Order: sequence, then C-alpha cells, then structure tokens
Amino acid sequence: MFGIFKRDPIKNLRKQYDLTQEQAMQAQRKGDIKSYASLSSAAESIWQQIELALRQASKN
Repeated sequence: MFGIFKRDPIKNLRKQYDLTQEQAMQAQRKGDIKSYASLSSAAESIWQQIELALRQASKN
C-alpha cells in the first residue's frame, strides 16, 4: 500500500552512475588518464549493480 513512498534504488544508482561518468569524462578532457581509468572502473561496477537490481526486479 505504501510502496509509492519507497525510494527507487535503481534510480539512485543511475544518478550515481551518470555523475561518475561525467567526472570520468572531465578527467579525460583534462588529460588525467589515471583518474579517468579509476572513475571508469567505478562506473562499470555501478552499472553491474544496476543490471543486478534490474534482474532482481524483473523476477518479482
């Protein structure tokens, strides 16, 4: 009944993913390849969490 008040974890992960991708892009433009690599790796792990959450949501 009160499911409409629950926060969507996928939406929060997506925001975090988008922010990390933006930071990675800015690091790449500045020529900071080490930061770009670490941020891209972090974004990839966030994306894997999103995919896992989507799979679990589709099972329900």
